[in-house]
Amino acid sequence: MRTSSRRLVPTALLAFAVTGLLGAPARADGEARLLAPSGSLRVGIYPGSPTSMVTDAAGKPHGLAYDLGGELAKRLGVGVDYVRFQRVADSVSAIHDGQVDFTVTNATPARANEVSFSQPVLAIELGYLVPANSPIGRIEDIDRPGLKIGVTKGSTSERTLPAKFRSATIVPAESVKVAIAMFGRGEIDLYATNKPTLFEMSDQMPGAKILDGNWGAEHMAIAIPRGREDALPLINRFVTDEQSSGALDTIQQQAGLRGATKATRE
Repeated sequence: MRTSSRRLVPTALLAFAVTGLLGAPARADGEARLLAPSGSLRVGIYPGSPTSMVTDAAGKPHGLAYDLGGELAKRLGVGVDYVRFQRVADSVSAIHDGQVDFTVTNATPARANEVSFSQPVLAIELGYLVPANSPIGRIEDIDRPGLKIGVTKGSTSERTLPAKFRSATIVPAESVKVAIAMFGRGEIDLYATNKPTLFEMSDQMPGAKILDGNWGAEHMAIAIPRGREDALPLINRFVTDEQSSGALDTIQQQAGLRGATKATRE
């Protein structure tokens, strides 16, 4: 009987080689199925804030949630489906309900009870916007009887500011777009939210001013539905890569995101 001169590879060694070659793609496929079970990454966005989505002069959308969602979808090898909401609270609720797979938002302890967060992406200052010719020149001038502070309904500002101001009145607005109209009707005297959004608003309000100083900071992070925590190591690597490669800086520039600082781990 003739014996082949080829050396046989031990079965265990062959299995190890196959696992080594196929393990990473298999793991990536598993993470893709976990993060995008529909076959596309459903990204929650809301217009009017560069932390989510804005449109440039050419009509092209940009934004932290918009662009990071698109980049993560590429890494996973899946399509991207952008789901629009009126405000950030609606997007977070959709993440909680599993209707959306991904968004970027302020990682507050309250929201951490509803969704799972990545490591911080970046930090942004919180501030106040006043219209042209406003008598309010300093943050110290705000807490007065009869003064109306606009906030976005369901936002961190709405939850936080009532305890901060005892005399001024907090007035919720359905959206940033609605808030701008409220200024025109005299329904609010100033608006409180993160500075990137305030800069976007001021661009549409000639003479408007963002007051010096801040009343805190938001720590923006990627939010995914609870129960998908096995994918967080991949998402955290993705965040680190976007930060270290300069891609995050490019996203901020394209979105015109102003008022941001480097993320810090707590």
